[in-house]
Amino acid sequence: MHLTITQDSDPQIIRVDEGRIDSAVAIQFKDAVRSRVSPDASRVVLDLGEVDFIDSSGLGAIVAAMKALSKDQRLDLAALNPMVDKVFRLTRMDTIFVIHESVDAAKSDGDR
Repeated sequence: MHLTITQDSDPQIIRVDEGRIDSAVAIQFKDAVRSRVSPDASRVVLDLGEVDFIDSSGLGAIVAAMKALSKDQRLDLAALNPMVDKVFRLTRMDTIFVIHESVDAAKSDGDR
């Protein structure tokens, strides 16, 4: 699972450099996100712009990564493509996460 930290300060931006988050990579994804989150970041934005497909295992891995954050940290999502966005909305996960249209919007919207 390849992730790139594109911004280390608040918010910390973690870009997923994979096309799929599914059962084949869900555990690796969860562990990779957990290991890359800065303990100093109060907000972490997961850039999903490269992700074309996510299944229930991928959703579970994102939830697990969120739950692994400290109580003072928040996980937001950004740049979901239409198919991934549809999965989040159909499963009502859009009520759990703050979803931003772009990484730039997430950077400027820290007060939500």
